[in-house]
Amino acid sequence: MIDPLLLNLEQHDVLTDEERDILRRIVVREKRFSAGEDLVVEGSRPGQSSLLVEGFAARYKLTAEGMRQITALHVAGDFVDLHAFLLKTMDHGVVALSPCRVGLSDHADLKIVTERYPHLTRMLWLDTLIHGSIHRAWIVAMGRRSKASHLAHILCELYVRLGVVRRTDSWSFHLPLSQSEMADVLGLSLVHMNRVIQTLRRESLISWNNQTITILDWERLKEVAEFDPTYLSLSAEPR
Repeated sequence: MIDPLLLNLEQHDVLTDEERDILRRIVVREKRFSAGEDLVVEGSRPGQSSLLVEGFAARYKLTAEGMRQITALHVAGDFVDLHAFLLKTMDHGVVALSPCRVGLSDHADLKIVTERYPHLTRMLWLDTLIHGSIHRAWIVAMGRRSKASHLAHILCELYVRLGVVRRTDSWSFHLPLSQSEMADVLGLSLVHMNRVIQTLRRESLISWNNQTITILDWERLKEVAEFDPTYLSLSAEPR
């Protein structure tokens, strides 16, 4: 069940056999969610953290008027709420964008990890730090790039992150988000979202058919996106 997590963490540093065994012991319960169902509810105080094993999920906030802003996309291998271990009360929700399999890790077990296994603790800490880096990249894209560049950046990022956990097929990957959900990511109307997608299609940068994204020109897509993967900390080195 934890194979995507191991692939994710070992992109950054080597785990020992003991550390892998520990992760297998603390992520033991599985739960399934339907698309549209909350994995984590805003205002809740979860006693466990959720590892996304299969599917896509999104971190989101709602305005007083009920408008949704998606602030992060999560893929297999992501601990979507590891920070709940310390924050306690969730200030946002996490929703399944597709059918999802989730592994649950009790906070009591995570506390033991932090007390006994410093390197593994640092690796899990790094995971939350990278999510923070992704947030910063998203803020820059939303505030300072064109919408076509913003979308291109998200697609570049997803392709790289999904590649780490072996969820790509050559230059293609599955993206089960509707245009309405992508509009909530970019903060656009549905009509404007459709125009942005058509811009990337007309430039022969991507194709987007039946929930499959295919990158047609990686170098040009990176150029449009101003994509530099440094913020994903992909180098494997001692942590």
